[in-house]
Order: sequence, then structure tokens, then C-alpha cells
Amino acid sequence: MSTGWVKELPFAITVTDKTGKIIEMNDSSVKTFEKYGGKTLVGKNVADIHSDRACKKITEIIETKTANSYTIEKNGVKKLVYQTPWYQNGEYAGLVELSMVIPAEMPHYVRS
Repeated sequence: MSTGWVKELPFAITVTDKTGKIIEMNDSSVKTFEKYGGKTLVGKNVADIHSDRACKKITEIIETKTANSYTIEKNGVKKLVYQTPWYQNGEYAGLVELSMVIPAEMPHYVRS
């Protein structure tokens, strides 16, 4: 990634263009997707590393330009995944996916 402070953040950031082609990955994203090719995924479509079900959801996010968030657990590690459109000069430019490890039990606060 071109911005230094983003490169080593302790969560994965993957950025696509408006067609779904991966254009940026920080170090954590490269490590997360290592078994799929890591840094070599830049220039490839996100459909290349997602299931059909996930590709349908990604297509929906692209078409509706709405955010999507969920948690997963894999190999005993719980993660929060947040996918959202990004814009440049007010025009849709692609998707950003953040994926971060979260505690199995996490406090939740309701504030007024």
C-alpha cells in the first residue's frame, strides 16, 4: 500500500476497483490471503478467491453500493469483516474490506 501507516496495521485491508479487481493489500491482507497467492493477488478479481455464495454477496454490494459486516470464526479465531464501497471525487470507485481478529467475548455498550 502506498500510505505507510496503513501498511503495517494489525488487521487486513484489501481494496478493489469498481470491477472487483484487487488494487491494494496491506501486509496483514497479504498474510491472510497467503494460501491464495498473497501479494500476487493484486491485479486479480476478488471472485478468484471467494466462494460462489461470497461472490453473490460482493456483487450485491457493488450493485447496491451498501456496506456489509459480519463475524466469522475459523480455526478458533474470531474475526469481524467489514466491506464497504469507497468513492473518489464523489463517484463509486470500488470496495474496501477490513478483517480484524476480535476477542471471542467482547463487551458491548449502549450509550445515550
